[in-house]
Formats: sequence, structure tokens, C-alpha cells
Amino acid sequence: MMQKATKNRYESIPKRSFFNAIVKLLEEEYKIVGSRKVIMMIAEDIEQLHKEFYPEIQKRGFGQIVWQTTAATEKKPGYGKKAEDYKVKTVVLPLVTKEDVENRIKSFYGKDNYQKQQERDIEVMARLIKSAYEQGGILSGAELSVMMNRSLTTIGRYMRIYHETHKDILPTKGIILDQGSKPTHKASIIDLYEQGYPEIDIARLTNHSIEAVGRYIKSYKNIKLLMEKGFNLMEMVRVSGMGRSTIIQYREIIELYHPELRDGSKK
Repeated sequence: MMQKATKNRYESIPKRSFFNAIVKLLEEEYKIVGSRKVIMMIAEDIEQLHKEFYPEIQKRGFGQIVWQTTAATEKKPGYGKKAEDYKVKTVVLPLVTKEDVENRIKSFYGKDNYQKQQERDIEVMARLIKSAYEQGGILSGAELSVMMNRSLTTIGRYMRIYHETHKDILPTKGIILDQGSKPTHKASIIDLYEQGYPEIDIARLTNHSIEAVGRYIKSYKNIKLLMEKGFNLMEMVRVSGMGRSTIIQYREIIELYHPELRDGSKK
């Protein structure tokens, strides 16, 4: 009995559509007398008119949300560009699908419920990231945290689990950052490093040697330390021995994960 009640609660979610609202309005408010088929035909005509006059609305389906995120531009952000200055891309994301609802109906509550929830969350996270990227947008961990109502720590853990169990790397903002349509090595490596991956796993996931991964991380940590000490760009060039453009790339990556350092070394 309880399972039936739970099933009914979930099955009602996708029924809250514009079409069904019209049918209910015609039957209950306008008291239209006639066959159910006629009422359904009228509702279909009204729904079609709505799509013709408001074409943007039909791009959204059940469980989809409209979201403004950072555009996956082909050129990296210019020097000194702040996060709020990035080009914005509006995307329509499949936050909830009918399959999600069906899986809830089919699932049962037991000892492995936590594991099932985690698997569902990771599937949703990957779906959101890939959908945004296909539409020209790149999601950050903070955006995923808000949409999925999970902490940044949890999102980071989900990312680790995904990369440990899949061959592809999810195109998040941290990975794409300054490389256009193809992630650079340093951004991919640092993104995994900031998520807490050990160097041996980073090397495996990015198809790099452990030595190469170690060099990228060491350079990243060195520039971060210089930023914390307030060194300006030219001072960093002299102290680190790196090129100006390389340091700028590292600084932009550092600012993504440590925004408190953003203005300290822009001299």
C-alpha cells in the first residue's frame, strides 16, 4: 500500500504539464461539456498556438531549466579579465528527466540506498556538464553545487569517482578555462590536482607521465606562492624563470580556485 502511494507521488510529477493544465481549465473552470477527445483536441490546438507565438518556450521540456553560465569561447580570457567579465551563454539543462522519475519509482529503500543516490547524482552531474558544453557553455563546481543542492566537497568527490570509472574527462570550467574547445594539459592536470587526486591518478587520467604531472603541479604551486607573497608579473618572471605568457596562464588557473588572490599581483 505504501509502495503504491509512493509510486503515485512520483508519477504525478511529469503530469504537471502545460497541456494537462489546459485540459483541467476547460473541464473545471469553463465547464465544457463533451467527450474527452474533443477537450484533448482543443488543448492540443491551444498548445500548438502557444508554441508558434512563443517559440523559445518549446525548447524547454519536462525537468529542464534555463541557466546562464560561462561561454566556452575559442579564445582564452584576456589579461586581467575578471570572472564577471566572461561572456555569458544561456543553456537549457536537463536537470530532471522522465527516466529519473521512473528510476525513483522502481528503486527500493535498503542498505545500498546511499550508493544508489550517489550513482544517480553522478549521472545527473555528468549529464548537466556535457549538455552545457554541447550548447557552448561550461559549468563550474559552484554552479553544479547550487543546481544539485550538494556541497562543493561532494561535487569534487563525484568528479573524482567519475574520472576513476570513465575514460573521458568532464569538460568543466576548471578544465576548459583558457583553451577554447580543447583543454590544455596544465588546466586539466591542475583541475584534478585541486580536486585532491594523487599524482599517479592524474597521470593516468590525463595520459601523462608522473614526472610531467609533477612539473606542472610544482610550477602551479610556485606561482601560487609568489601570488600569496604579492609578487607582480615581472618579479615572477625573474624569480621563477618562466615565460610571461606561461605565468599568466597559471595565474588565471590559480584565480579560478583561489579568487582571494585575484588582485594581489596585477601590477
